[in-house]
Amino acid sequence: MSPVAPVSSTVPDLSAPSVPPTPPVQLSALLSREDLALRQIAGPVSPDPVIHWAHVSEMADPYPYLLGGELLLTAGVHIPEAAEAAGSGTYFDAYVARIVAAGGAALGFGVAPVHDRVPRALVAACDAYGLPLLEVPPATTFSGVARAVWQLMAQARLAELRRVTEAQQSLAAAASGPDPIPAVLRRLAQRVGGRAVLYGPDGTEIAAAGREAGTVRALADLADVVRPAHAPASATDTTGDTHLAAYALGTGLGFALAVAVPEHPPERTPGDHTIASVAAVLLALLTGEHHSGTGAARSSALVRLLLGAAPEAVAPLLGGGERWAVVHARPEAPGGAAPDAVTASALGTAFGSPLVDVDGDVVRVLLPADREPAPQAGWTCGVSAPAGPRDWPAADLQAARALARARATRTRLVRHGERPALSDLVPEADAAAYARTLLAPIAAAPALVETLRTWLSLHGSWDRTAVALAVHRNTVRQRIARCTALLGTDLDDPDVRMELWFALK
Repeated sequence: MSPVAPVSSTVPDLSAPSVPPTPPVQLSALLSREDLALRQIAGPVSPDPVIHWAHVSEMADPYPYLLGGELLLTAGVHIPEAAEAAGSGTYFDAYVARIVAAGGAALGFGVAPVHDRVPRALVAACDAYGLPLLEVPPATTFSGVARAVWQLMAQARLAELRRVTEAQQSLAAAASGPDPIPAVLRRLAQRVGGRAVLYGPDGTEIAAAGREAGTVRALADLADVVRPAHAPASATDTTGDTHLAAYALGTGLGFALAVAVPEHPPERTPGDHTIASVAAVLLALLTGEHHSGTGAARSSALVRLLLGAAPEAVAPLLGGGERWAVVHARPEAPGGAAPDAVTASALGTAFGSPLVDVDGDVVRVLLPADREPAPQAGWTCGVSAPAGPRDWPAADLQAARALARARATRTRLVRHGERPALSDLVPEADAAAYARTLLAPIAAAPALVETLRTWLSLHGSWDRTAVALAVHRNTVRQRIARCTALLGTDLDDPDVRMELWFALK
């Protein structure tokens, strides 16, 4: 093992899928299938061989047709009568040797209709070459064996995808909590069952989690491979039974993540790589935030505000000019989970600003006025008018009202206008009390409230309301009639509609 010359180093392929490929299955899992009744009669049983796919061939020399890792299935059609009658091992030795040379994982021999038993010379050859030999009974078809292999592979893939997904969610939660860097390393070490270390630009160990397993020096050496500015983004190596991997965090910052996984199962290698890559991205964001020039400037601005400086005095540190806009954004999916810090950060990136705050189910973004916010898929947004730092609180209220109008009109993005709206003329507390009183008769029925809101926003159109709510137009009519009865008012009166619209907003 040469720690400074890794077995492989690669730049991640962004076009490749982020999910791990289908993992192989253990031979023991196939043998445990009672419906197949397979029986291993030769070859080693430990360590448990893994199978990547099943292949049927009656070629006397299957070598050119094998890729490696196959369970090769044969009924022995290719066996010469003379070889079987003589019980000579010469033919079978050559046949098994070619399978092993091609990387075949195991051989399945079908009993009947060609042979009534597995040739003894084949059993001896498989024992001699260490190739697992399975007896396939007459009632079990080769297609049934192949289908079972694919079923087991699908089950293994689903389990691995679930493991990767749960790990990604766990890492994101750790990154958004207190003391995020040690938390991410702990979660990573737990998820891959090994050790995770973060190295600084000078090669010193900043934080670590998990068991060492005698890999301290090897991990540090591998981290040195990816740390330089023009080095590969990742590198791997092995030492004994331990799999090592290192990932560069960002470009030019010099931070590196290294991971050691003892007794690394080959079928879990792609999944562990995906999990470690997610952790590397999160750690790159965390380390970049604290050590980049812009991150330091934002930290300085925060400290000055906390120490009593005026907003207009610290705004130049944010690098966005004299005027700013506030965006309030809310996920469109009803009843979904509240946005987390990672989701909010992604939205801020889409708007071109790192100044993001999560307030319940609303994400607030402060961005320079010269950056025109565009509608974002999956979000409903309200944008304030441009304002100087002293007027940021007023801009925050404008963005909140614009978001309310966007939700009421089912518009993806609404900007605050220069002309004040009716709601701007009424104190918020008074407006809220008025709305509660007016809408009290239907407040306990969310379907009625939403139908009334949509129907009013679409100017009383039955068909457009039905399409917007994905219900039948008769359902809309019944709900509006119910609202009329409960509210005790005439919904054809424009004054009534205006009052209700104001209350719903």
